[in-house]
Amino acid sequence: MNLGDIFQHADWKAEKHVPVIECPDEVRPDELFEIKISLGKEIAHPNTTEHHIRWIQVFFKPEGDKFSYQIGNFEFSAHGESVEGPNTGPVHTHHAVTMAIKINKPGILLAAALCNIHGLWENAKPIKASA
Repeated sequence: MNLGDIFQHADWKAEKHVPVIECPDEVRPDELFEIKISLGKEIAHPNTTEHHIRWIQVFFKPEGDKFSYQIGNFEFSAHGESVEGPNTGPVHTHHAVTMAIKINKPGILLAAALCNIHGLWENAKPIKASA
């Protein structure tokens, strides 16, 4: 078994656990652009004490390179828990993150997310970098 064997895949339009990667399809080299990663865009993912997204990780694999680079690791740690009981707490984090990056060559953006009940999910999106 490999680590990749435990990641689940599906179309994000039909499965609420798949990370949705939103960004331009093509960018200018060395110019900042925004990436938004979310879950449950078409089918809402619960955000309760009992069922929530714990984290999202984002990577970039440059075309032709052997290794990928971690862009960010985002942990969501408030899911409505409280000493008074589940879903009674004063704060719920939402499983979405927006970041800005720049790249100097084309590659693939990869996102992984962990649901506390349904495990690891991943998605990828190619991105071009041309002047």
